[in-house]
Amino acid sequence: MALNRSLKGLVALVTGGASGLGRATAEKFVKQGVNVVICDLPTSSGATVAKSLGKNCLYSPADVCSPDDVESALNVVKSNFEKLDVVVNCAGVSTAFKIYNFLKDRAQSLEDIEKLLKVNTAGTFNVNRLAIKMLAKNTPDEEGQRGILINTSGISAFEGLMGQGAFSASCRAIASMTMPTARDLAHLGIRCCTIAPGFIETELNSTLPEEVVKFISDTTPFPKRFGKPEEFVHIVQCIIENPMLNGEVIRLDGGSRFHL
Repeated sequence: MALNRSLKGLVALVTGGASGLGRATAEKFVKQGVNVVICDLPTSSGATVAKSLGKNCLYSPADVCSPDDVESALNVVKSNFEKLDVVVNCAGVSTAFKIYNFLKDRAQSLEDIEKLLKVNTAGTFNVNRLAIKMLAKNTPDEEGQRGILINTSGISAFEGLMGQGAFSASCRAIASMTMPTARDLAHLGIRCCTIAPGFIETELNSTLPEEVVKFISDTTPFPKRFGKPEEFVHIVQCIIENPMLNGEVIRLDGGSRFHL
């Protein structure tokens, strides 16, 4: 794929596409002429989102941890668009709880970390491992590229706050699998990168207390605010357009470094 090539005509699978960063990615893709299949839980607004984006966006209900659900989503891609060029993994969950709460005399539940590792880490791995066989069947471009995997981690992989032990572990695992995946797939012409965003203006962060939002914004070197979904999507586009971006974890956090 040549540098700055138009995205028009590409086919993308976007997980977590019913809301947040996944939805923002799907919206931008459709505007640029990309054919998109979004997958999200059956209880999500995925069908409504896809309908609002027009005929070039389809919805496939899927739990990213389910091989059958992911295979079904890939079949939707294949039957409607015949190929797959890009996978953007945005599906994920979060929870905040200290490993031990002294006031409540309560340890964090083992189920918390099991769920986070299952959805965030194993879910990302599951989507990628099943999508690769479609990407590998593409005709390589002039540089031999056949496809791109883009994962979403978070700065918690490197700068975990109090109460983020389990979440940070899941983010770090996603970041850590990036280079090995890129190396595994290099001979196929498939790239893999991960974006590690800081705090972004999404539904997930909309309920944060005002004082927390102010603290995070004030301690961000520049710009002193939360990131915007379109800034995340711009990095997605840059990864697609620039073939030298491979095996990289890209922080998108305004220079945030938490020392708590």
